[in-house]
Amino acid sequence: MKTIRIAALSLAVLFGLAGAIFAQQTKPVAPITAPAALTATQQQWLAKAHRHEKAGWIYLHIEGGPRERGFQHGYLLAKEIAECLRIRRAVWYHNTAMEWADLLKETARFMTPFVDPENREELLGIVDGLQAAGVTVALDDLVAYNAHFELEWSWWPEAAKKLDGASTVVNAPKQSCSSFIATGSMTRTGGVVLGHNTMNDYVDACFNVIFDLVPARGHHLLMQTAPGWIHSGTDFFITDAGLVGSETTIGGFHGFTEWGIPEFVRMRRATQDAGNIDQWCEIMKTGNNGGYANAWLLGDVNTGEIARLELGLAYVGFERTRDGFYTGSNVAENLKLLRRETIANETDIRASSVARRVRWKTLMDQQRGKIDLALAKSMEADHYDVYAKADRPGGRTLCGHFEIETDWGPEPTAIPFAPGGTLDAKVVDTAMAKRMSFAARWGSACGRAFDAKQFLADHPQFDWLEGLLKDLPAEPWVEFTAGETK
Repeated sequence: MKTIRIAALSLAVLFGLAGAIFAQQTKPVAPITAPAALTATQQQWLAKAHRHEKAGWIYLHIEGGPRERGFQHGYLLAKEIAECLRIRRAVWYHNTAMEWADLLKETARFMTPFVDPENREELLGIVDGLQAAGVTVALDDLVAYNAHFELEWSWWPEAAKKLDGASTVVNAPKQSCSSFIATGSMTRTGGVVLGHNTMNDYVDACFNVIFDLVPARGHHLLMQTAPGWIHSGTDFFITDAGLVGSETTIGGFHGFTEWGIPEFVRMRRATQDAGNIDQWCEIMKTGNNGGYANAWLLGDVNTGEIARLELGLAYVGFERTRDGFYTGSNVAENLKLLRRETIANETDIRASSVARRVRWKTLMDQQRGKIDLALAKSMEADHYDVYAKADRPGGRTLCGHFEIETDWGPEPTAIPFAPGGTLDAKVVDTAMAKRMSFAARWGSACGRAFDAKQFLADHPQFDWLEGLLKDLPAEPWVEFTAGETK
């Protein structure tokens, strides 16, 4: 642990960071007030940016230096950022019983100081844009919000053990996301095909932003994200370096150090700065804090190479090929990482993660040489339950529907009728990636709608979600391309 601490501190020195500089007021998110008059410079910045909506998604184009593009982001998505922060604060308190103001003090202590200068400037630009739109937040609000997966899933379980001898932690389920990447003889054209759907609590279904980012320095990015985030979080992205990527959380993972660089910082730096798979992985590994541990599926559409990076805290798994496939379903494939840093049992198909892992292997074997975008869409919407040996949508299927699942296995966080599951689906192949484009569907990958009001009426045990949980209507597949205007 000492080695990790020294390495992370050295990076902080290189970044020129000091805790005193980053200490921010921890005031709560304020209500929207009257917008401020824009300066001539701010008007010039906004003239380069735009947003439009399509099939449940918000497409946001921003460009320029970090403060400039942050201002564009904060101003154009002010209403959505304020609403997502309201929900996040409420969910955080429910799941941890820790006041948001206390979380911000912790964030200022061990997370904000490790945000690199460019990311910090972009976040401060979002603060400025929100302020101009009549929404007041502090830098630490946005850091805690961007880092919420690693704070709630990675830091909090460790921190809670130190509070009043706490032994029970209400923690978000980590059986989230299904993804695959294939190339060579696996695909119909021999190029790369990537598919991913996000599985999470429906109350956190705010990842409906398509982020078209043209930075003054680094690579042009097209990725899925949430309002107010500078990284992806759901982690589906394309860059003009020819890189495509996604991830699935490593389930049952334990391990976190406060003396490291936040995952959201590393992900953004890797995606904007890296020109190839090796560079991307090296940035992700440097200063790793163990937060939001994921199996990353990566592809280079210029070479046809794909890779899987499993990033724990003490252990790292890495594989690469130009002819084959990798899948992700929340089970670590690297044996040392699986045995020493997770509590997962990779053979119990009552568990969502294991059932989906088995289903992926079956589908990859059946569809060898046939995989294309149409097939990728159908696999992301697959409802075959390998435990029940039946086509039945539920918590164990690639397209997840926890809200209708009652037959759970041994997972301690698997709750009958829990309002969560698949929030989206995305696919891309080599041809689309080369023109900076991908196809996406907001809501369930299969098109099944979720009615929040009816759900809460049917399941009053979740009444704390009143006023927070929103509908997920059925939406069609649509395509997005970098630079589009409508």
